[in-house]
Amino acid sequence: MSINTILLLLLALLVSAGIAFYQYLYRANYKSKLHLFLAFLRFAAIFLVLVLLINPIISRKTYETKKTPLPIVVDNSESISFLGQDKKAKEIADLFNSNAALQNKYQIELFSFDEEFASNKSLDFKGKQSNIYKVFENLKQLHRSEIHPIVLLTDGNQTQGNDYVFNIQQNANVFPVILGDTIEHLDLKISQLNANKYAFLKNKFPVEVFLNYTGNKAVNGNLTIFSGDAAVFKQSVSFSNTKKSENLSVLLQADRVGVHNYRAVLSSAENEKNKFNNVKNFAVEVIDQRTEVGIVSNINHPDLGVLKRAIESNAQRKVTLVKSNNIKELDDFNVLVLYQPDVTFKSVLDQNKNSKLNTFTITGLSTDFNLLNQNQSHFDFKMSGQKEDYSANFNANFNSFAIDNFGFEQFPPLENPFGTITPKQNANILLQARIRTVNTENPLLSFIENGGNRNAYLFGENLWKWRMENYLKDKSFEKFDLFIDKIIQYLTTNAKKKNLVVNHENFYNSGETITISAQYFNKNYEFDENAQLTIQLKNKESNALKMYDFVKGNSDYSVAFDNLDSGNYSFIVKEKNSGTQYAGNFQIIHFDAEKQFVNADKNRLQQLAENTQGKAFFPSKISELIKFLEETDMYKPIQKEIVKKSPLIDWIWGLVLLAILLATEWFTRKYNGLL
Repeated sequence: MSINTILLLLLALLVSAGIAFYQYLYRANYKSKLHLFLAFLRFAAIFLVLVLLINPIISRKTYETKKTPLPIVVDNSESISFLGQDKKAKEIADLFNSNAALQNKYQIELFSFDEEFASNKSLDFKGKQSNIYKVFENLKQLHRSEIHPIVLLTDGNQTQGNDYVFNIQQNANVFPVILGDTIEHLDLKISQLNANKYAFLKNKFPVEVFLNYTGNKAVNGNLTIFSGDAAVFKQSVSFSNTKKSENLSVLLQADRVGVHNYRAVLSSAENEKNKFNNVKNFAVEVIDQRTEVGIVSNINHPDLGVLKRAIESNAQRKVTLVKSNNIKELDDFNVLVLYQPDVTFKSVLDQNKNSKLNTFTITGLSTDFNLLNQNQSHFDFKMSGQKEDYSANFNANFNSFAIDNFGFEQFPPLENPFGTITPKQNANILLQARIRTVNTENPLLSFIENGGNRNAYLFGENLWKWRMENYLKDKSFEKFDLFIDKIIQYLTTNAKKKNLVVNHENFYNSGETITISAQYFNKNYEFDENAQLTIQLKNKESNALKMYDFVKGNSDYSVAFDNLDSGNYSFIVKEKNSGTQYAGNFQIIHFDAEKQFVNADKNRLQQLAENTQGKAFFPSKISELIKFLEETDMYKPIQKEIVKKSPLIDWIWGLVLLAILLATEWFTRKYNGLL
């Protein structure tokens, strides 16, 4: 309590006493006990009112000792049990958790990880993936400021996520406990296999195989690729103490339409400890057509390269860049992208009146809108010469095809001349134009379907900024490329709209989460938010049936499957109310990422320890780590001073007491005839 407050309280005391004395004792001829009692009541009431107005604050200090956190993080992936270290990992974790000296000094926290980071999860060592990087990402959120140790029990073999050696928090010292054999054994391994998901009938498709060897003596082997039981490729390979890797490029023939499974096998006469990593399965879908997309433009612009890369990210698409005056036959293309049409596009537009190819028109500052007004009947353009920046608003009721909102509102604005764009026909608008914070009536991205013909319009240039923004946000172009691919897919087919649209891949790798999404539209082709979608999943080998419900998202429904066995599956998606159905198939290719390792990755774990000023230990030396953590002065408990401030008198109780004092005074005066 401050000096000023104390002086105010003393003044309040004197004022209260003075008023009570003046009112009840100063003029009273006879100072009875009644007068003294009433003077006390008046003094107490006035003093209480003044105290509530002054509101003196009392500070109380307490002290709290905060222990340094000590996360014990255990690798719960399948590779730990495969290397025979599951029991050892549990024993070490229990040893830390039951140590009284460590509990007295640290706040011990038990975590585990595989593809996800978990707290207090029972260890079963059945995780299909391991993401060590996610450990440090989560601990960084839990302990931002304290300098603390981390005990990491792992083999150091990571199958997904960013590099964990260099991308870690700065306030942590990591002490890896290396689980697994570190003795180098002879091992031949297919470390990576690259193949496209799609190939075209009667063409050859490339397969790239990376082979690695661990050992010191010269070894000969064979790489064989099987399709079923038939060998479609075979090549001899050799390794030695100086030649540890081999990179082979193979061309295989696509002779039949459909999904084909292949198996790459690296064999030798040597007795290897681990032969799981000698085999890689992969699949390729052979299709009998390719979409030829022609991008017509007379100007050089970054958008052209972005469109080409995004469209050709799907191997079923081929893009040709061409100037308007160089096109002789439109029959070479399935879809036309008209980028900023000018007066020279008239011949192309005239040809397309007969060819009736679906088009994707993109306008900008170099567009001749008079030409567009004369040669299309979808929109009426009244444009000025003034440039304007248009941002996007996503339309959740868009129903021409399934599309997620992956952040259109946050994308940089596109440039287009200022003016009004009025649809002449029913247009399905995906993105509405916005000028800063003002919504306009103009569409930004719109689709029109008239009979068997489909057209798309994007009113703005600098689409390359959207692709860059997507990369900055997700470190990948995937979502933007998929967005462009869906536009091209919509323009490629002239099939009628379906009420139930289901999106899925034809094959997946085992261990990954399989997500199937769907959209259901009512009779007016509006997205139905009350649809009841279910999926019946059948394993073709075991005939096991499972039923699942779809979960509603922002603009679609989805269902996810984890830990499905490898094999062939069929499924039926059904909408309960209408009975609408969709049938499909997919295949899960066997691949066990956690059984690809022979040894613990000692070198990377030691490097991790060095980068964080920690130290790596083997299980046999765990007592040294415990002793170090017990005796070190690096991690001292922190004593915090906690100051709690509270008013001398709570105002609620103060008012209650004031009411009692005034009521007592009034009734006393009334009873004694002093009113």
